[in-house]
Amino acid sequence: QVQFVESGGALVQPGGSLRLSCAARGFNLTYYAIGWFRQAPGKEREGVSYISASDRRTYHADSVKGRFTISRDDSKNVAYLQMESLVPEDTAVYHCAKVFPTNQVATMSPFGSWGQGTQVTVSS
Repeated sequence: QVQFVESGGALVQPGGSLRLSCAARGFNLTYYAIGWFRQAPGKEREGVSYISASDRRTYHADSVKGRFTISRDDSKNVAYLQMESLVPEDTAVYHCAKVFPTNQVATMSPFGSWGQGTQVTVSS
């Protein structure tokens, strides 16, 4: 079965850090660009971060730039999202997905199946 399995979400205080993992099941992550997306209650899904397949180019939404870092370890078939200096506005369910190559987060276009996502809650 081809899918992603996201993990690492938790309840964290403002200013805290988390590392989310995105494990690929049933396919080789190497060939695909990966995007992280998030959706907060009552809001539309938004693109957060992007990493290309070959040259590891990364892009981040303005709202997380300087705080979030996307990376990948193709030998483990996993992508990551390191999140620092978290704020309540980062509270959402985070998903990863295959995306078509792009040069900006705003135009990330996902395809294929999605995982269940992982809940990140930033609150004191």
